[in-house]
Amino acid sequence: MNSPDHQTTQAKFSVGELVHHRLFNYRGVIVDADPNFMLSDEWYEQVARSRPPRDQPWYRVLVHNSNDETYVAERNLIHDSSSEPIAHPLINTFFTAFDGGRYVTGQKVN
Repeated sequence: MNSPDHQTTQAKFSVGELVHHRLFNYRGVIVDADPNFMLSDEWYEQVARSRPPRDQPWYRVLVHNSNDETYVAERNLIHDSSSEPIAHPLINTFFTAFDGGRYVTGQKVN
């Protein structure tokens, strides 16, 4: 049961949306969203150096012009205004088309 001051955080970004990482200056596309941090404490301590909040949305992002996939806190992402496609070897694994500046899956997402 939620306490009266506990609120569910609404994700700012959705699957298929283009984003830009504010700290590391790369573009990417959201392939999954978690309502809060879902990896291990060890990962957080080793990788999340800016110590973003764990109780807010985190996203799985394919990084443009790389083979990398990252896990990023919402506070470190902004909308990417370029509307240009992402170059990543796994793009076709997640999406069926690029339309109107975002990727589409061809299936219903939650």
